[in-house]
Amino acid sequence: MSELTQLQIAQRLQHLTELSLALNGLADTNSLLERILQTAKKLTNADGGTLYRIDKTKTQLDFDIAINDSLHIHVGGSQPRSTDMRAIPLFDENGQQNLQAVVAYAANLKQSIRIADVYAADLFSFSEMRRFDERNHYHCQSLLTVPMLNHESELIGVLQLINATDPTNQQIIPFSETDQSFIEALASQAAIALSNQELIYQLENLFESLVNLINIGIDEKSPNTGRHCQHVPELTMMLAEAVHRSELAVFKDFKMSERDRRELWMAGLLHDCGKITTPVHVIEKSTKLETIFDRIHLIDARFEILRRDIEIRYLKMAAEQPGNQHKFMTEMQQALAQVELDRAFLRHANIGGERMRDEDQERVQEIAKQSWIDSHGVQQHLLNNDEVENLTIKAGTLTSEERKIINNHIAVTIRMLEALPWPKHLKNVPEFAGGHHERMDGKGYPRGLTGEQMSVQARIMAIADIFEALSAKDRPYKTGKTLTESLDILGKFSLNGHIDPDLFHVFVKEKVYLEYAKKFMDSAQIDEVDESKIPGYHLAIPT
Repeated sequence: MSELTQLQIAQRLQHLTELSLALNGLADTNSLLERILQTAKKLTNADGGTLYRIDKTKTQLDFDIAINDSLHIHVGGSQPRSTDMRAIPLFDENGQQNLQAVVAYAANLKQSIRIADVYAADLFSFSEMRRFDERNHYHCQSLLTVPMLNHESELIGVLQLINATDPTNQQIIPFSETDQSFIEALASQAAIALSNQELIYQLENLFESLVNLINIGIDEKSPNTGRHCQHVPELTMMLAEAVHRSELAVFKDFKMSERDRRELWMAGLLHDCGKITTPVHVIEKSTKLETIFDRIHLIDARFEILRRDIEIRYLKMAAEQPGNQHKFMTEMQQALAQVELDRAFLRHANIGGERMRDEDQERVQEIAKQSWIDSHGVQQHLLNNDEVENLTIKAGTLTSEERKIINNHIAVTIRMLEALPWPKHLKNVPEFAGGHHERMDGKGYPRGLTGEQMSVQARIMAIADIFEALSAKDRPYKTGKTLTESLDILGKFSLNGHIDPDLFHVFVKEKVYLEYAKKFMDSAQIDEVDESKIPGYHLAIPT
């Protein structure tokens, strides 16, 4: 072997080595395919080349990319595709293998084909190639077609090279056996890289499907929370994209790659996965007295007994003292009216609100002291201690113990997520997802982190979680707030150390709230927002 040939071999080995390293670093399929074809052309000094990949049905070869130097053609890959490049069927209309087209032949028989002169060959139909030559005033002569087989000998695609040229005089020459050997090695490398990429893609899809499976489980327990699990990641990404575009100095280093986006999206999907362990009766508690059923009906029954006893007592006194009958009837009506007022008050108190007045809490306790006679003839207080505790809940419908149960979901979420062996590009998912109940002032839970201890992504998710909860129209314990009402509350949160004021500024300035509202909120909730009246927004404009 001559010194020149040894040099060429060394150069080709270097190209293969470089490609091998590049294949491991290219995540984008189009870039990967383009690099494969360009390296194949460089190895063989080919004027043109085409790469096909087998479709999902395994019945045809789909065109991916074509490059021709003489004709200045580059379609597919990093460039737009061409509608002129049609798929190659692997079978004919009778279901027999297509052995007429050289690309299909190589694919079906998993054999490389090397032809010195296309126009002198009679084994294959080169009708498409001839039409290409006529249309472009070109002449295809030498050809090398190599199937791309992965480590399990499965067909991934076909690599076809056209017109090898002599580097000394640029004359078209046949592809050599050495060319074929190198391209077969390259095709094998490329097939394995593409298979690995597809496997990674499938595994990521499988993982996301498993995440969605968890959310389906939560959805089955609580349809309301299930929608929350879907809407929060959507709003998180909307705000994250706005921050990515923001020109605020405080966010100048916040830029997201596609991997960063996927990591944040995954964290959004999993941010409430711990709720799968939360009891349904707590998640779905729509009134203060609700457990498996709303216990206000038990209290109603006691009021009916109370009415009966009042009527019996006064009617008995009226019968015993006929002269005072009018007086007793008047007092009875007043007592019955008070019973109805008390019953109506407790029914209203049973409905959770943003804040229960102190005097209303005291009234519940006074009503509780009234007595009634149960079925065993035992005198009881009208309300027991548990009922008093529930009916005097200051905000919402949950007792302090039930709120602890709800709040525990985030601790469970963190434990679940930190137990997983996250790959490097998803390693921040536990921190992003686990921080959405923390506060800027360190008064959040479960870890009491301050804003400086939280990532921007976790702070973004905190805003998304709150805004979705405020505007959600499907909660069992409240109606959805309007945009103005939601932004008013969120703005106050930005002032009191609850959420990041800079992120809130971006949320309003970039109208992320409106983008979300148009996609997920009821039209009746989308009112005209006067941004100048939003607390915290107009006071200071970050730079």
